[in-house]
Amino acid sequence: MSGAENTIKIKLADGTVRDFHRGEPARVLLSSGGEPEAKTFVAVILNGKLADLNTPIEEDSELRPVKLADKEGIEILRHSTSHVMAQAVRELFPGVKIAIGPAIEDGFYYDFEYGKSFTPEDLLAIEKRMAEIIKSDAPFARLECSREEAIRLFDGLGEGYKVEILNEIADPKISLYQNGEFVDLCRGPHLPSTGWIKAFKLTRLAGAYWRGDEHRQMLQRIYGTAFPTINELEEYLQRVEEAKLRDHRRLGKELGLFSIEEDIGPGLVLWHPKGAAVRMVIEDFWRKEHIKRGYQVLFTPHVAKVKLWEKSGHTGFYRENMFSPMDVEGTPYIVRPMNCPFHIYVYKNQIRSYRELPIRFAELGTVYRYERSGVLHGLLRVRGFTQDDAHIFLTEDQSEQEIGELLDFTVGMLNQFGFSDFEIFLSTRPEKFIGSPEAWEKATNYLIAGMKKMGLKYEVDPGAGVFYGPKIDIKIRDSLKRTWQCSTIQVDFNLPERFAVEYVGEDGKAHQAIMIHRALMGSLERFMGCLIENYRGDFPLWLAPVQMRVIAINERNIGYGRRVWEELLGRGIRVDHDFRREKLSYKIREAELEKISYSIIVGDKEEKTGEISPRGRRGELGKAMKISEFLESIAPELSSPQRKGGLYQTGS
Repeated sequence: MSGAENTIKIKLADGTVRDFHRGEPARVLLSSGGEPEAKTFVAVILNGKLADLNTPIEEDSELRPVKLADKEGIEILRHSTSHVMAQAVRELFPGVKIAIGPAIEDGFYYDFEYGKSFTPEDLLAIEKRMAEIIKSDAPFARLECSREEAIRLFDGLGEGYKVEILNEIADPKISLYQNGEFVDLCRGPHLPSTGWIKAFKLTRLAGAYWRGDEHRQMLQRIYGTAFPTINELEEYLQRVEEAKLRDHRRLGKELGLFSIEEDIGPGLVLWHPKGAAVRMVIEDFWRKEHIKRGYQVLFTPHVAKVKLWEKSGHTGFYRENMFSPMDVEGTPYIVRPMNCPFHIYVYKNQIRSYRELPIRFAELGTVYRYERSGVLHGLLRVRGFTQDDAHIFLTEDQSEQEIGELLDFTVGMLNQFGFSDFEIFLSTRPEKFIGSPEAWEKATNYLIAGMKKMGLKYEVDPGAGVFYGPKIDIKIRDSLKRTWQCSTIQVDFNLPERFAVEYVGEDGKAHQAIMIHRALMGSLERFMGCLIENYRGDFPLWLAPVQMRVIAINERNIGYGRRVWEELLGRGIRVDHDFRREKLSYKIREAELEKISYSIIVGDKEEKTGEISPRGRRGELGKAMKISEFLESIAPELSSPQRKGGLYQTGS
């Protein structure tokens, strides 16, 4: 091969192009090409795909180096740390069988089968052994072999889970990674060596069914995390401790907001009076704002014939998330997993003209989806939940304007509840879908145009759309910088086609409408869980389940206290009272622990002057004043959010 044939061209991230020897590993280019930070690189992105530094480059390519602190670098760090953990577990617990161990958001995990339950003390021993492996600075070496060779290797090691995975891989060439004596099935890439791991921590133990199937083996899952620096790890661990204090399941019980009872069923929520009060405020505000925006509110059934869901495509594409049918007089019915077909039939109940469009139907519709018990999590993952759902029927040329208005509505609504930091994703066509690729492309382009109209930045989430259309997903970031999936906007050509959703055009002929599916808060259950954790249960006054508590100092003040309580009730305040024979300090302390915003103290002095003495939850003492004077002073806190222009602001 001539010198010219042995030379390839590599385009770097800064746009420069360098000649390179064919077959040389990427690290040679980075270290010899004058890159000042070559020693900080842990991997490369080669032609759009992550690869090891030792990957040989065989053709003209584009290459970008990856640092440890990059998003991709942190994922590689955590995946590599999970391999070190698996090596330590295998060495400390002979006979253990190893399943899978991916990097996940904020950390990693590995699943193991072992005859005894791991303990917190075992985690300490595993961490100690991991530190020794890291200190050895053993390289992560990529090995390639045939699928048959890999099966023989892992079968000989007694690693049945690896063999099961290998039997499902079609590619005849398999990649393995070895660090020290430990070998694992893995696509990679990995760090150059174990010594790159500087800050890690094993965080907790859990159970997990193999492949999420409750009919398969229960495994033991060890979670951990890793960061480029000790400081980042410590900051993360502090956030974890703060998250425990904000856990909505604990606060929900302490504050009497909701419960989930085993006798009723996992994932089915009982809203207690205080939780129902918050939900009522949210729902009232939701309805009022939708009516302002031209929506019409619907109420539709919780069950329908199975043939409806066959027509919509849900039984073909969503069956694993639906409950089993029930027999009603020989006809199979099923509880609804979605609200959309009901809204379609309301639309189709009469002939629609183009002059009426867009038509906007909204419903706080409760749906039921089968979630496996292992993934249920308080209010955040349930089996019965209420969507703040809407379906908009419109013409194609109305779509860009409508999507822009929807994005404004969504962001404005979320702002009111304390969320102003968002991540926006465009979820595109999945592998299994209904409709034509051309319709999907048009729907996707409408979503992109709507986001551009609003000047919003977004990332593409390939293949994450629903089976009937692409969508915009808006993830809120809470006070601990955690992200939660809530809002979604979906453009759909396919259900309107299946159900013949039409309007009479200006030409007097029938035309197919398009349909936008939309939820601002997602499910009220998940949104409530996010709110509880974001506010740590200390809701702003306008949202608080109990805004005030009237406390009588003495028994002789109970009559006056009752009159104060009744007046506050009459003024629309969510107020209760405490007239027990307890010390004043005890009653005030209880109100503070229950996160009641104001204690209204009434004693002899207040009764004589016809006033009250308000006390804030954090101990702020107000002067004695008339009820009307007090309510006027806190009016901005009490007011539900008011619209001003295109966004929302609290207060009047």
